[in-house]
Amino acid sequence: MEVVIIGGGAAGFFAAIHCALANTDATVTLVERTSKLLAKVKVSGGGRCNVTHACFQVSEMSKNYPRGEKLMKKALGQFMTTDTVRWFEDRGVPLKAEADGRMFPVSDNSQTIIDCLVHQARQAGVQIVTNCPVEAIAQTPTGFLLTIKDQKGLHYDQGLLATPQSVAVKDQIRCNRLIVASGGSPKASGMDWLKALGHQVVAPVPSLFTFNMPANPITALMGVSVPQVRAKIVGSKWAQEGPLLVTHWGMSGPAILKLSAWGARDIEQVDYQFAVQINWLPSCPEDTLRQNLGQYKISLAQRQLGNRNPLELPARLWDFLLKKVEILPEKRWVELGKSEMNRLINVLTNDVYPVDGKTTYKEEFVTCGGISLDQIDPATMQSKVCPGLYFAGEVLDVDGITGGFNFQAAWTTGYLAGQAAAK
Repeated sequence: MEVVIIGGGAAGFFAAIHCALANTDATVTLVERTSKLLAKVKVSGGGRCNVTHACFQVSEMSKNYPRGEKLMKKALGQFMTTDTVRWFEDRGVPLKAEADGRMFPVSDNSQTIIDCLVHQARQAGVQIVTNCPVEAIAQTPTGFLLTIKDQKGLHYDQGLLATPQSVAVKDQIRCNRLIVASGGSPKASGMDWLKALGHQVVAPVPSLFTFNMPANPITALMGVSVPQVRAKIVGSKWAQEGPLLVTHWGMSGPAILKLSAWGARDIEQVDYQFAVQINWLPSCPEDTLRQNLGQYKISLAQRQLGNRNPLELPARLWDFLLKKVEILPEKRWVELGKSEMNRLINVLTNDVYPVDGKTTYKEEFVTCGGISLDQIDPATMQSKVCPGLYFAGEVLDVDGITGGFNFQAAWTTGYLAGQAAAK
């Protein structure tokens, strides 16, 4: 039996490895359109690779997928985060959990994950071909016929751990089973070759992006990080809590990235022109904050507001917010008037900024959209309209928030597709 996997990313490698291990008589070939393998793994988590998340209950884990929660709940029941951790650790790559739940290799180096996956693929007998773009797929009586755009492939032979060998790649490849793990596409037209097989495609739009605030004074605070804020898209139901990072172009950090994921389609509908409301003290209700400020007027009476920040906000941010509401940093706490206190409370709990555009990380680009999940069997990732064809990873209309959830979706769907295609 011939099995081909399209896509040399996390989902493609995991599918190829488990397919080859599940059926040692099958010929398993992984084809990648570019010269780079596991590109997102390389750059994820600042080069450390956020492998998964330390959430070990299926019902809780599945809630982190704005698109695909129902499918992921069923799929995670077969290959969960615990399975991911065990799989890598059994192969000499222990993982560690950080305070926010993100899990990384103990080495803090994504190359550790890449080396593990490539080694396991070669050890399982997977043939890997790069620079091999699939242009079209056609069904045949025995499986599928893949049309290759050009023949510049580099063939990584089984056991070849150093330099790839250049080989001729035919302009067509035949297989009995096919797994598509080609990743997301920034445009719907990029999935026309899958539509041709009868699949419905949910129009892709960006997910996991930062908010641009051109020329806004807040950008002068570039580098300031706040451990916990509540960010809300004004006029919508979308709100998220978490750390926030001020950048030279606007706002980033987990709170913003999670908000962009949940609100991806609504934000796209308004062409990325909207307002975001920031509560800098989400754990302190407004009434409590008012009482606290009243107490500070007494306990810190002769101290200057600019020199004594009792709210534990970053000093640069505190100074910025005081100036924003026209309170002189030199003013003493005892001199804080009622109207000034009201303005201060408002800016601390209801600080609004206009957003004009987004910034996405090219190498870590995540899409909302893809193959409609109505056409996928969640137990096997097999297409309901094209038997013998399986999908894995971001090509599906599944995406998670930041924190290792997208990689877990890749491991889970890749595992299921690989196992099922091998049978």
